[in-house]
Amino acid sequence: MSLKNEEQNDLSPRDSVKGNDQYRAPSGIHLEHEEESRNGFRQFETSDLFRHPRIHLEPQEKSDNNFKKFVIKKLEKSCQCSSTKAKNTIFGFLPVLQWLPKYDLKKNILGDVMSGLIVGILLVPQSIAYSLLAGQEPIYGLYTSFFASLIYFILGTSRHISVGIFGILCLMIGEVVDRELYIAGYDTVHAASNESSLVNQMSDRTCNRSCYAIIVGSTVTFVAGVYQVAMGFFQVGFVSVYLSNALLSGFVTGASFTILTSQVKYLLGLSLPRSGGVGSLITTWIHVFRNIHKTNICDLITSLLCLLVLLPTKELNERFKSKLKAPIPAELFVIVAATLASHFGKLNEKYSTSIAGNIPTGFMPPKAPDWNLIPRVAVDAIAIAIIGFAITVSLSEMFAKKHGYTVRANQEMYAIGFCNIIPSFFHCFTTSAALAKTLVKESTGCQTQVSGVVTALVLLLVLLVIAPLFFSLQKSVLGVITIINLRGALCKFKDLPQMWRISRMDTVIWFVTMLSSALISTEIGLLTGVCFSMFCVILRTQKPRTSLLGLVEDSEVFESMSAYKNLQAKSGIKIFRFVAPLYYVNKEYFKSALYKKTLNPVLVKAAQRKAAKNKIKRETVTLSGIQDEVSVQLSHDPLEFHTIVIDCSAIQFLDTAGIHTLKEVRRDYEAIGIQVLLAQCNPSVRDSLARGEYCKKDEESLLFYSVYEAMTFAEDSQNQKERYVPNGPSFSSD
Repeated sequence: MSLKNEEQNDLSPRDSVKGNDQYRAPSGIHLEHEEESRNGFRQFETSDLFRHPRIHLEPQEKSDNNFKKFVIKKLEKSCQCSSTKAKNTIFGFLPVLQWLPKYDLKKNILGDVMSGLIVGILLVPQSIAYSLLAGQEPIYGLYTSFFASLIYFILGTSRHISVGIFGILCLMIGEVVDRELYIAGYDTVHAASNESSLVNQMSDRTCNRSCYAIIVGSTVTFVAGVYQVAMGFFQVGFVSVYLSNALLSGFVTGASFTILTSQVKYLLGLSLPRSGGVGSLITTWIHVFRNIHKTNICDLITSLLCLLVLLPTKELNERFKSKLKAPIPAELFVIVAATLASHFGKLNEKYSTSIAGNIPTGFMPPKAPDWNLIPRVAVDAIAIAIIGFAITVSLSEMFAKKHGYTVRANQEMYAIGFCNIIPSFFHCFTTSAALAKTLVKESTGCQTQVSGVVTALVLLLVLLVIAPLFFSLQKSVLGVITIINLRGALCKFKDLPQMWRISRMDTVIWFVTMLSSALISTEIGLLTGVCFSMFCVILRTQKPRTSLLGLVEDSEVFESMSAYKNLQAKSGIKIFRFVAPLYYVNKEYFKSALYKKTLNPVLVKAAQRKAAKNKIKRETVTLSGIQDEVSVQLSHDPLEFHTIVIDCSAIQFLDTAGIHTLKEVRRDYEAIGIQVLLAQCNPSVRDSLARGEYCKKDEESLLFYSVYEAMTFAEDSQNQKERYVPNGPSFSSD
């Protein structure tokens, strides 16, 4: 076989250098050996003289993959209507109809009531505090938590997760709200709440800043909910698999830095514009330091006192959570005490502290989202929808596995989608499951979704009666509560040493996502994390592990000789393992690694030809002044092995480039008398090889179901070859 230019071009410089040092010209080469060696193995492939019988498996008959028939069959199945199917559809969409009639009142009611009360008490201050993060009035946070708890009770399948306000989503909503307020020309520095804007909103048709802010928030929430329901309908929940634990953890930690930064102005009592877009964290800190001389001392002292109370209490709750029947509701105590101190001390009048302002009772009339805003916020809603359903589904599956029941991921997407769509008509913003409140809910005895109803009743009581009492509550207190609840995300740094020991790649993904989410923006940070994670997957397959295998003594098991001791290497046979799919990204690395661990057939062939040419010139003699070339018998120096077995057990798939590479490798090795066998190919790889015509009809026996089978075949074929061809082929003189 002639040496092709493309084969030479495929060699890396490193291979060429090593090859020239390693392969010297053999002392003699027979020029006709190539053709005979290529056909030499085939005469033994169908021989019946092998010591070990071959494994033969009969493939299953493939089903008809006619797409048209498949679609028609699906449509017929979907369009069939019966009372049983209608009942199953309704019960599947409304899980409450299935489990509520079977509710064990005596067994479950106490735990559900206790957990619902405690989560409701915790949600009151958090809902008010997170409203500021979302750029909304406090009342809207209470609305959001109320409707989310009630709707998830009806549609959700998880018994333990707490659905409501989540800090990261509030931050993302707030960034969109601030951008749209700026575009609409509203003053983003001075909040309208201090001027009783909410009362004016109810009585005046003119939409002020607060009114427009909730319109933007509810519109984004509506679009995000539509995306989530669409994901459930089209069953595209697989999108969440691209959000690894390391990526989500890094994203939450990075976004937590942005949340913390956005709350600093409340702690210091500064009136600053909320920075948005790329680099908002750095911009906000620049504004803080430029205006730090304007710090409100009263707000600063209040913030420090709240931190001194809440930090130790949170630590006690965490350290003694196994002994405490319920966590200490320190946030509620702090809010009550701070409100009383602010009211009776007249801190707003004396020191101009920033307060929550009027929080009306009752519910506002429902209002549809602004349809004209949808094109402007549609892209922003994508990231919000993905983060919301990814966190909700992962938490529901985690707690379901822990407590021994199942959840339906598709139904969870419907549930969280409608927890956003329906409340968006009632002045609410985006919700999802939250880990901290879910842990509290589980630890306080939650048994079923009834706990969510109890939580909703607590929030309803606040909405109808208690909310106006928080008029004098300082915003610095709400900022402290928001920051305190970031403690879990910020403490992730303690887990980094262990993560580094387990997986350095995951640690790098965590850092890249965290830094990009904090320093650039939350949306770009999430996108950067996803892209970098996918790049890491490609990187792992671009240069995977390769090794030569040896036989474990007294067994048919082969393992890496670089990883284990006392493995037996079979004489004349090299067994090569490639731990990755073989496709266009790593095809060159596959060849390079194989050549490095065995030998480079292209360089060997070139050396053989060069040696043969030089030998013929030296044997030229002159008789009677006439030069005659005399054919001589050239001995062929035997190579140290005759067979290469490629263990394909770790090759998940092949593409066209991978198939071409295997063909090329086989052709090159056969050109120097080495046969190439493939072992342990999975059905997908076998199908790809068949479609790519890797084997001809008379060569199908070169694919083996085990490495041991391939090894015995190689030994038998070599023994028979030595028996039938005792002497190498030779030239005959004319």
